[in-house]
Amino acid sequence: MSEDGAASVLSGSTSPLPRGARALFGIFRFAPYRLLGAPVGRHVVERNLLVWRNQWPALLAGILEPLLYLLVLGVGVGGLIDGTADLGASYGEFVAAGLLGAAAMNATVYETYNVYFKLRHDGIYDAMSATPASPHEMAAGEIVWAVSRVGLYGVGFMGVAWSLGLLPSPWAVLALPIALLVGFTFASTTLAATTYMRTWNDFDLLQIAIVPLFLFSATFYPLSVLPEWARIATLLSPLYHGVAALRQVMLGQIDAWIVVHLGVLALLGWLGLRFGSRRFGDLLRT
Repeated sequence: MSEDGAASVLSGSTSPLPRGARALFGIFRFAPYRLLGAPVGRHVVERNLLVWRNQWPALLAGILEPLLYLLVLGVGVGGLIDGTADLGASYGEFVAAGLLGAAAMNATVYETYNVYFKLRHDGIYDAMSATPASPHEMAAGEIVWAVSRVGLYGVGFMGVAWSLGLLPSPWAVLALPIALLVGFTFASTTLAATTYMRTWNDFDLLQIAIVPLFLFSATFYPLSVLPEWARIATLLSPLYHGVAALRQVMLGQIDAWIVVHLGVLALLGWLGLRFGSRRFGDLLRT
């Protein structure tokens, strides 16, 4: 089957994309599909664009939660804390980096519900397996789609943070690509975890894991205030490494540790992609 034919099957329609969606899809042609070894994965993203083309307000609604946190904590609580704690920045500037990392995590984690439905109930991936798309390319396409939501939320978040004066360093321009890396890490690892879920109830286990990651990630307070055992546990959290890297560039306090933080995120994302792809293949062959 040709690539054009594959696009028709993967999208579920032989009609072209609407003009607006076609323009948006043009952006995704620059996504690193070949870097992920999944050139056909872009058609998976095209299908998701077709499905969501009339539901874009639901996508935009996802940006409201981190913005509300930013306003309530960064501005409201920050007005009470500023001057009482040595954070090396205002509390709003300090917490903004953590909230951007949490938004990147949540944007990709919520996408696992759609992946689970297509994998276990809708038979979408079974239909895709009749095309040239391999399980690895299906997984990579879903990951790129999830990360694209991080880009959407990140642009909106950074715009509001800038308007509130919470981006004191010009290095903050690097926050968006780092947020995309955080999204890649969580999109890959949660996609791999989704392949083990048997019923919708198993998503409760995912939430049990996500909530502690959010609370113990140095988002709302510096790592130094925690007891020793909690510091060690926090260092094992991928969200902590994302928050730490984001905070360094957003506050302009960059040191050599950022290489470690970014390396941990990249390694976990790569392992999640490899393992998730293998699980996709195993499930589709059964």
